[in-house]
Amino acid sequence: MAAGDVTRRASITAPSMHRRPSARRGSLIKGSQTTTSKEVPWDIIDRCALPIVLCHALAVVLSALMNALHISQISVFTLFLWFSISVTGSLWFYHNLQVIAAGKAVLVTGCDNVLGNALARKLDDLGYHVFAGFQNKAGNIDADMLKEDCSGRLHTLQLDITSETQILSASLYIVDHLPEGAQGLWAIVNCESWCALGELEWVPFSVIRRAMEVNLLGPARLVQVMLPLVRRSRGRVVLASSILTHVAAPVRGVHAASLAALDALAACLRRELKPRGVDVVVVAAGEYTTGSAWLSEEKLLEQARDMWKRLSDEQKGAYGEDYFEQALRSIEKYTKSADADLTAVTRALSDGVTRTFPLSRYTPVSPREKLKSLLAEHMPRSLYEGLYSD
Repeated sequence: MAAGDVTRRASITAPSMHRRPSARRGSLIKGSQTTTSKEVPWDIIDRCALPIVLCHALAVVLSALMNALHISQISVFTLFLWFSISVTGSLWFYHNLQVIAAGKAVLVTGCDNVLGNALARKLDDLGYHVFAGFQNKAGNIDADMLKEDCSGRLHTLQLDITSETQILSASLYIVDHLPEGAQGLWAIVNCESWCALGELEWVPFSVIRRAMEVNLLGPARLVQVMLPLVRRSRGRVVLASSILTHVAAPVRGVHAASLAALDALAACLRRELKPRGVDVVVVAAGEYTTGSAWLSEEKLLEQARDMWKRLSDEQKGAYGEDYFEQALRSIEKYTKSADADLTAVTRALSDGVTRTFPLSRYTPVSPREKLKSLLAEHMPRSLYEGLYSD
């Protein structure tokens, strides 16, 4: 979408969009009923990849040592197979351990958007006490439906994470409505995001400022205020980010920069809170995974026209209308489906809350995005930029 005016992930209250059925009357998650999700279990792969490599190294060393000492003629493959089965089985058990939901409270922000709404419903179904934050709760039919569809454990809150007053009010409400016996919040899950797209020269500075407020400053202040409650329960902080923080791409610079700053903050916060028993989890979703959750073709075209009008005559001449349209059309593919497949992202976010030993980073992305991310991290920069010149 264009960045002449910026859009949050499309609200499920948007009058121009058809209502998505609730999780209890159907599902917010595409494919839960009629299609099978093509989700790749990257969390399991990420957890097992390095241990399996180490198993092979250990098998080579141990086999050579045993053969040299004439203790045994066991092959490397046999040792590797034995080590791999043992380690994979142990990791599988370790990976699937879950906390007990009873008596645990979770704050989910951004429930105006499809992703936050779906997560709030899922956590409620799992037995958690959920505080669902809405940027605009008053008169919001989705807030009313969420309350109606879910159990009495779910509370809806007015919570704009860029508002100091609303954050403080929400913290007081949460303290007064914690489940009996709970020492504090088990988890904060920030699903709020502001998607600002467009080449840097095209984007008004007010839009850049707003993107930073919603994607970085708001979550930072939210965590500051709520952290004492999370520390008491030795819980976790879960932040929704994007794979774009590791993969450079045109038109996405402002959005990627704001979320890259959030990633850096999370990495430092993880080390700060580790001695206090608090986990910090980043869920870096892919564009193909969640793109149409907040992009609509109508909004893309509307904002593109608005942004073109804001450009000076010199800028219009320098870039040209054809280039401008081509750049924005590059993200049009994310607006084509009526519903995004949120299965992988929702599961990653809920895993960050429910797993006893969550990963520090989940990447619910397509195989193509995963490969591109790995190459961006490990390939020499000159080779990577030559391979992905677009």
